Amino acid sequence: MAYKILVYDDDKDILEVISAILKMRGFDVECRNHCRDMPGDIDAHEPDVILMDNWLPDIGGVKAIQYLKNHEIFKHIPVIFFSANSHVEELAKEAGADYMLKKPFELKELQNMVTLAAETTIST
Repeated sequence: MAYKILVYDDDKDILEVISAILKMRGFDVECRNHCRDMPGDIDAHEPDVILMDNWLPDIGGVKAIQYLKNHEIFKHIPVIFFSANSHVEELAKEAGADYMLKKPFELKELQNMVTLAAETTIST
């Protein structure tokens, strides 16, 4: 079974790299460079895991995760917060993210965290 991953990042190059790496490893990946229709994106893709960058147009990663975690339908989806911000740990905690990755990260670390998050969801 291919885990479904939804990635939000404003940097199209990062989206391309993450998408290519995760697809090569068997994940089903959808990418967005904004969160204007986040509920619609989630309804359409039904992700097992969401990767959320800190800097996003519109509401930003912290507020986007807070929205998800306070929404009955979406709060069960694990969210990996990732950022190059030097305060990534504090921001991830403030957001209510389930996991966090500091940019730059090792591709194996990304793959392992996405797999862990997806397997945790599937088993619960």
